[in-house]
Amino acid sequence: MARELTNQTAVVTGGSRGIGYRVAEALLAEGAAVCICGRDAERVQKAAASLARNGAGPVDGVVADVRRYEDCRRLIHTAAERFGGLDILVNNAGIGIMKRIDELTAEEWDATIATNLSGAFYCSREAIPWMRKRGGGYIFNISSLAAINAFAGGAAYNASKFGLNGMTEAMMQDVRYDNIRVSTIMPGSVATDFASIFGGTARDPWKLTGEDVAKAVLDLLKYPPRALASRIELRPAQPPRRK
Repeated sequence: MARELTNQTAVVTGGSRGIGYRVAEALLAEGAAVCICGRDAERVQKAAASLARNGAGPVDGVVADVRRYEDCRRLIHTAAERFGGLDILVNNAGIGIMKRIDELTAEEWDATIATNLSGAFYCSREAIPWMRKRGGGYIFNISSLAAINAFAGGAAYNASKFGLNGMTEAMMQDVRYDNIRVSTIMPGSVATDFASIFGGTARDPWKLTGEDVAKAVLDLLKYPPRALASRIELRPAQPPRRK
């Protein structure tokens, strides 16, 4: 069976669990070499080992905090140098701290913006030159429906995701003539540990799954080069009815 991403290299931030892990898993199944990252060394090591056992392509794990520019630079360069280049970047790492704006600390604000927005900028900035060397590439920024729907208690999270959408649209226009495609994927409620910050659980059967988001990534990668789906809004098909 032909694997469509053989000889392609991908970096997935926040790839040790949740959506990132499922995206990495899907890319590996298509034959890509994948480098994941996370802040917890033990979790990154275990996730990389699990992916290596089940994937068709090679995998590496790097301990990196995307809030730090030098960590992002090291991550991208490590992946590109180990696997011979870089073709795909999935900016997935994210946190959510939900508090009223007058209760949110400056440190919590900074951590949210740095992780969800600055980290995507840092990694993209370092990845683009490597993609140009390969003649093109694809950058995916995993945003959220919270990027277009503000809600009480979501000031930091909303700001980070609204900003991510804006940055992504500008980035797409900056690099489109380098044959680098850029897309935002905006999931609604996803059944991961992250769900708890919105008051749900990872077991809610109506929610999207990490596999749903991963399929969106693979589908976009397989689009013809002349077409670009620059923004995907991905929603649960049948959420609970409002009473």
